[in-house]
Amino acid sequence: MLALKVKVGPQFYQYQVGAIDLVPDLLAEYAATKLLIVHGGVSWEKAQPFLSFLDNQQYEVTYHRYTGECSYLGAELIAEVVKAQKIDFIIGVGGGKLADLVGYAAHRLNLNFGIIPTLASNCAPWTPLSVMYKENGEAEGKTEHYLRQAAFLVTDPRLVVDAPVAYFIAGLADTLAKWYESTEILQQPHLQGVPFLELASFTSVLCKEAIMKDSVKGIADMQKGELSPEFIRLSEIIFAVAGMVGGLGDKYARNAAAHAMHDAISKYLPESHQFLHGEKVAYGIFYQLALEGKWSVIDELVPFYEKLNLPQSLHQMGLYPEPAVIDAIITFIESKEKVHLIPVVVTEETLRQSFDQLEDYIQGKR
Repeated sequence: MLALKVKVGPQFYQYQVGAIDLVPDLLAEYAATKLLIVHGGVSWEKAQPFLSFLDNQQYEVTYHRYTGECSYLGAELIAEVVKAQKIDFIIGVGGGKLADLVGYAAHRLNLNFGIIPTLASNCAPWTPLSVMYKENGEAEGKTEHYLRQAAFLVTDPRLVVDAPVAYFIAGLADTLAKWYESTEILQQPHLQGVPFLELASFTSVLCKEAIMKDSVKGIADMQKGELSPEFIRLSEIIFAVAGMVGGLGDKYARNAAAHAMHDAISKYLPESHQFLHGEKVAYGIFYQLALEGKWSVIDELVPFYEKLNLPQSLHQMGLYPEPAVIDAIITFIESKEKVHLIPVVVTEETLRQSFDQLEDYIQGKR
């Protein structure tokens, strides 16, 4: 038997108009009265009209604006506030990095927490792990995993539809990676017949099929501020359903070469910080497909990438680095355990060969 660590999701989840009004009932389950609200800037201004429960006199509310990064410094700053104000529950209101930060800080402090996402850009609100960055935006090169799940994840589609469309598109790309990173791993004979891996596979297929079918309409509807079934379904898939792929499949369905490439260029190419997480993962999908020798699949995806204006190569992104930096990127990727779960030969030589082949291939198509 595989020693899977299955983490299904938050204790309570709801995504619909008026869902945030349930927060007082959820806080009562934890006897929480001393609240810390961790928030950002613009997203916080948009969220406040939905947070009338904070005016309730039964709560002592402290507000903390995070630095903009999910960093160890950010976690320490939260810890200082929690200890000084004797906080008994943390609520994060914002995007993916904020959700990661709140989850990690709550883990360190042994506190319960809830998440109210203000946009659909990745599955950070659902997953019990945090991608760590330095304050300058450089990836720390590792992800903090923990066992605690959020007490709740609730939000209102009226809040999410008002977010920047670029984050939604990046979220679609990040979610699409769930299938491309896990499918070859999960199809290996020794992983067949494992119920939770089968569920992870089914969930990844759901993610892929919905994104390929409805993304163009969902994006157009978001641009019009329309709460269409396509927008609501896709946004829910991004910040909730996508998190179940890795939650059910553990390391066999969490991240592979696409996210390893994201982490590598975030670490070694500071100029990549201008790109969103999902945009870098989109390039990473093409890199994993090159590593697997799936050039026909890349061909099939190119029109979709062009419709969503997703990056296909480092040359296209204006990020192609010097040879020494490429060497560092390849060495970093080779060091990642989950990359070696892909059923292909993974060495620094094959990783570098795939890197060069992809750049040449995309350049040749332009």
